[in-house]
Amino acid sequence: MSDSTTVTPPAPPNTSILSSPYVRSLIAGGIAGTTVDLSLYPLDTLKTRLQSHGGLFKNGGWSGVYKGVGSVIAGSAPGAALFFVTYEQTKLYLSSPGKEESKSKAAVTHMVAASFGEVAACAVRVPTEVVKQRAQAAQFHSSWAALKNIFTANTGRPVAIWRELYRGWGVTVMREIPFTMIQFPLWEAAKRWHGNRKGRKVNAAESAVFGSASGAVAAAATTPLDVLKTRLMLAKTKQSALKVIRGIVQEEGVSALFKGIGPRVIWISIGGAVFLGAWDFARGTLERMNERRTKAHV
Repeated sequence: MSDSTTVTPPAPPNTSILSSPYVRSLIAGGIAGTTVDLSLYPLDTLKTRLQSHGGLFKNGGWSGVYKGVGSVIAGSAPGAALFFVTYEQTKLYLSSPGKEESKSKAAVTHMVAASFGEVAACAVRVPTEVVKQRAQAAQFHSSWAALKNIFTANTGRPVAIWRELYRGWGVTVMREIPFTMIQFPLWEAAKRWHGNRKGRKVNAAESAVFGSASGAVAAAATTPLDVLKTRLMLAKTKQSALKVIRGIVQEEGVSALFKGIGPRVIWISIGGAVFLGAWDFARGTLERMNERRTKAHV
């Protein structure tokens, strides 16, 4: 007697590109980075001009606040994408699967993950910042002109071009790592607290509010490092960070280290809301799309 039982073949696996958490992090990070940088670029320009030697009006005033935006368009998506891929995967590696982490361990995990994320992102961010800030400070009429000048002024010297593009790398990393070590643990802790209090996952709007608050605190605390980075990147010749700090304090006073703190805090608090809110919204949307595709294959 033959066996007439029909064997149902297994459903084909979900081969969608969105099934990879790496890809979802890349896409969501790119969306978040581009959204925040384009929407808040004018405030960033004013902050750069305030921090530049000579102040706001000697460096372009209120006009041309979108100068240098081309470099941002080129660098925002890959920089933010690199950050979030590294951040999420480092968190995953350091976390204990299926176990509730203590608050202190979670904070350390987020600090380390954010630090690694920033180092990765700076590989893209620093060259775009150098080009962008030279255009913003009215040294060149566009980001393309600023970039072209770096290559023409160092023709036949690839090492010099590399050094010029990555001028301020050290101080940028020095600024970004403390910034993210403050912002991201605060943001994650606030989301965790609110989620436990409400008994549900934090939504994108709530994530944006916590991103704004944590960003404002981190921005205020790291303003002196931001001033130092700006001066190093805009200097006509390469100088040491210590020499620049000494010059600022001697010529302009300690208060000059906090130039632009107002626009910086406003810009980053708004930016924190847009960036982290957009990240959570984009990531959540991509996860839901992937879930629907997975169910369709069952």
